[in-house]
Amino acid sequence: MAIATMTAPLPISLFPFLLLITAICFTICAANSNALCIQSEREALLKFKNHLIDPSNRLSSWVEGLDCCEWIGVVCHNSTGHVHQLNLAPTLSEPDEFAPYFEWEAYEWSKLGGKINPSLLELKHLSSLDLSYNNFSSIYIPKFFGMLGSLTHLNLSQTGFLGGIPHNLGNLSKLHYLDLGGNYLKPKSLQWVSGLSSLQYLDLSGADLSNANDWLQVTFKHPSLLELRLSNCGLEDDPSPISVNSTKSLVILDLSGNGFSLVPKSIFSLHFLLSFYLNENSLEGPIPDYFGNISFLEVLDLTLNHLNSSIPNSLYSLNRLQFLSLSENQLQGTISSAIGNLSSITHLDLSSNFMLEGRLPTSLEYLCKLKEMDLSYNKIEDGISEILQSLSRCCLGSLESLDMADNQLSGHLTDQLGQFKNLAYLSLARNKIFGPIPLSIGELSSLKFFDVSENQLNGSLFELVCNSPSRGRMEVLYIDKNLISGEIPDCWNHWQNLGLLNLGSNSLTGKIPPSLGHINLSMLNLRNNSMFGASPSTLQNSSLIMLDFSENHFNGNVPEWIGDKHSRLKVLSLRSNHFDGHIPHRICDLQYLQNLDLAHNNISGTIPKCFSNLTAMANRSNQSNYIYEWVSTRTTLFYLSALLVLKGREDEYSATLGLVTSMDLSSNSLTGEIPKEIGSLIELRSLNLSANLLTGNIPNEIGSMELMESLDLSMNRLNGEIPPSISSLNFLNHFNVSYNNLTGQIPISTQLQSFENFSYMGNHLCGPPLTKNCITKGIPTDVANNGSSSEGSKVNWLYVSIVLGFVMGFWGVVAPLFFSRSWRHAYYRKLDHVGRKLYVYWATMGM
Repeated sequence: MAIATMTAPLPISLFPFLLLITAICFTICAANSNALCIQSEREALLKFKNHLIDPSNRLSSWVEGLDCCEWIGVVCHNSTGHVHQLNLAPTLSEPDEFAPYFEWEAYEWSKLGGKINPSLLELKHLSSLDLSYNNFSSIYIPKFFGMLGSLTHLNLSQTGFLGGIPHNLGNLSKLHYLDLGGNYLKPKSLQWVSGLSSLQYLDLSGADLSNANDWLQVTFKHPSLLELRLSNCGLEDDPSPISVNSTKSLVILDLSGNGFSLVPKSIFSLHFLLSFYLNENSLEGPIPDYFGNISFLEVLDLTLNHLNSSIPNSLYSLNRLQFLSLSENQLQGTISSAIGNLSSITHLDLSSNFMLEGRLPTSLEYLCKLKEMDLSYNKIEDGISEILQSLSRCCLGSLESLDMADNQLSGHLTDQLGQFKNLAYLSLARNKIFGPIPLSIGELSSLKFFDVSENQLNGSLFELVCNSPSRGRMEVLYIDKNLISGEIPDCWNHWQNLGLLNLGSNSLTGKIPPSLGHINLSMLNLRNNSMFGASPSTLQNSSLIMLDFSENHFNGNVPEWIGDKHSRLKVLSLRSNHFDGHIPHRICDLQYLQNLDLAHNNISGTIPKCFSNLTAMANRSNQSNYIYEWVSTRTTLFYLSALLVLKGREDEYSATLGLVTSMDLSSNSLTGEIPKEIGSLIELRSLNLSANLLTGNIPNEIGSMELMESLDLSMNRLNGEIPPSISSLNFLNHFNVSYNNLTGQIPISTQLQSFENFSYMGNHLCGPPLTKNCITKGIPTDVANNGSSSEGSKVNWLYVSIVLGFVMGFWGVVAPLFFSRSWRHAYYRKLDHVGRKLYVYWATMGM
């Protein structure tokens, strides 16, 4: 017990000593921390920085006297303090291709540029160098990179390097990872790759390898290479293929975006290949049966080729396959029941072949891991209820996306649909499905995207809108071009995530429900129904990109709040309604508006001069090729479409909608002159002001709208001449100024003379292409049937008058002399007297 009592306090007595030791250790460690940065390496980094261009001042922490291990992008070894990694990729992630200009500007500003100083050679322990996504355009890959012998990781992707690849990169025997993708490289050989004995990952995507004939022998024989990416490298079929004893190490191979018409046979000796990408090539003929020999294959992508056979059963034998995409080929025939052997498949895409036909096999019931199936744009003729029955037997819990749009499916939707609890994306558009929307659709609690447009569905929307558990998650609801009837229910308060709503071309009646304005819609399409009333003010709460109320019976004024609250609006169509009043000047605040259609209403007043503020119609930088919204179900973009009336024809625009700019104010009661300010809308492709009460001259400024393709000013009260500036509209292919009070000569141009006469009829115009010539500018005269002009007729009458004058004058003098003797004698005596006087005068002058 005594011993115990003595030993128990010992730790307590040592506690102050341990605290002292700990404090000393912290002091030493702190001192080491301040000394971690090695002086020579700090100086090397500063030299490296001094040759860089840094627009955003990203390397502002790289300052003399500070610990370089604390600098942004620099990683030091914990114990030695040597610089271990340089991670200098931009901190901003690359925007998507549809991002606004300012995002791209900020991203480009964050890139480093300039020259790369060889001072990096002082970093003897550098194992990882990442300069990806910077801007070193117009320079070559520095040769001294091949002397950084400690490198295991080198990423120079998307940096703008050009020219050849230094062969001494092959000296980097420790290198595991090399990414040179996305540059402008053009190596003549890949033999240097053989020296990279530890290499596991190689990406040369985008390099021009058309002259590197040894690419296959070098890469396929590499003993340690696991992943090889050679997309968009200009590779083509080898005219004299050499048999290559391929390595057994390669597991991921990407040859997408090249020019192969045949699958390289050496591929089929890669027995351990897991992922193979040969999409976006020029493959022709049947799918080779050899794919069945690559038994470990998990990913196979042959999208966007010209394969034109049926799907071989050898593909269906790949029971490890998880991803199979054969979309956008020319495959034909039926889908074999052997598809049931793909027991591991999670993603199946056979879309856009257009010739796959027949009924789907019931063996779909064995695809128990299926998450996504896309069979859209084919000729499958099955009943939709039978397809859902097969899928429901095994993948009720796994199926997340089903796309069967643009087929020939028939039958009606059954309550079975509600059993797919994880289904988030469902598209059955453009089929022959009929009957009501089943109540069970509301049980799809995960559903975000629902598109059943262009079918024959009927009934009301009440159950779907008011009693659906999925309403809180739905993002896209397309039920347009069906037979849906009744009023739109007023219970949209719980559709918080709905962004795109298309109920166009149905048989809907009644007014727009106020609750529809309680959700933040990006697109609302109610066109071609039988709805009436005024637009509810609650709609100003949305942030619309597209609003289409056309072809209904809406009335009242064009709402002021459209311009006040919807600053993102790009497409506005109120066509063919009963709107009246003036065009609100607030519309001029819509700087993104590209398509404005107010045609066929009762709108009066003048055309606002402030239309010149519609920036997207005047400035190309505010436009993009597409009008789109994100759809989270596929983490992709959903391109919006719109029906536009251009050149007198109604067409649907989708992929090119962002390129179209149009204004249609036709068939209203607009008065006053066409404002000259409209000429500043130089991006406008189509302008229709026909069938109004416009007066005055055609503004000369319209000639500045050089991209104009369609111009219709017909059926107004315009006067004066067609301005000569219109002859500079070189893209004009639809032009109509008929039934005005225009006068003068039609300006000479290739376009204006190519239009038919009816484009000018109902005026007082002359010159080609009309059969009226002009004597002088602005004076039209009729052309005679025999080809002589009225000017010629006037010349003939002149001659007649001269002859008549001569005859009358001649006979007025000669006739009295002829008929009166006394006049004759007097006339001759007078002549004799004058003759004598002249003789005496000449005789006198002669003396």
